[in-house]
Amino acid sequence: MKKIMCKIWGFLACPVAVFTLIVGVSIAALAAALLSEVLLGLEPCSLCIHQRWGFVAAIVFALIGLFLRKRPKGAALMAGLSGLSFLATSAIATYHTGVEQKWWVSAVEGCSVPTGFSTQDPNWIENLMATPSARCDEIPWQDPLLGLSMANYNIILCFGMFVICMVGMVRIYRKTF
Repeated sequence: MKKIMCKIWGFLACPVAVFTLIVGVSIAALAAALLSEVLLGLEPCSLCIHQRWGFVAAIVFALIGLFLRKRPKGAALMAGLSGLSFLATSAIATYHTGVEQKWWVSAVEGCSVPTGFSTQDPNWIENLMATPSARCDEIPWQDPLLGLSMANYNIILCFGMFVICMVGMVRIYRKTF
């Protein structure tokens, strides 16, 4: 067990390894979301779309970090920013879980038919078509074994990646001394 922990600890000190992991996990998460749309016919709600932006930001920061890998302070900064993008995504997924479980009502525009919707408005068809049809408060898919939704899994994944990025940031930064 000690050898495994030493290897993981050493892995997190290598900027190339950390940033490759960030890019790989982010691309896999985005691919899983898109495949669930195409293969399972699941339509994303507004909160689902918002969660994807954190993965895009993490990819951008990780690619910049790969470019700055010879400069530990810059690479550490990019690892930290990647971690913060994962933390933000985890927070959005937590909020989404609360909406799914009806703990609170979503304040995000586009999660349902807009309030004040009227057919008297001359642009009512365009407004309705611009509104996503998937509701944020409905769970389109749940794990049959654990009963977790995709938002629940996103909380776990993104918070875990946040921790990895923060440890990686500290390990990369300490290599400067």
